[in-house]
Amino acid sequence: MKIGSFDNHKPITPAGNGPASSAASGKTAAAEPEASAQVALSPAAALAIEEAKADFDAEKVARIALAIREGRFQVNAEAIADRLIANAQEVLAGPQH
Repeated sequence: MKIGSFDNHKPITPAGNGPASSAASGKTAAAEPEASAQVALSPAAALAIEEAKADFDAEKVARIALAIREGRFQVNAEAIADRLIANAQEVLAGPQH
């Protein structure tokens, strides 16, 4: 059963976004949309962001990136496995009050 025709060689554009609709509305394709919402962080979210920034060590990241580029970085699979197991045990133990 054929519902309609389809030309595989024509690009598909969403309705209302083609050149005809832009010309009809008087807007150009390069026009920036107007901001319609403002976002405010809760005090808890702001604190979480600050704590995350405090945990970031840019110098350490730079040292590791340099070691990777130079081929000197070695992965310690045993340490990774130990931490994964410890993390899984924490999750499985559930919240401790």
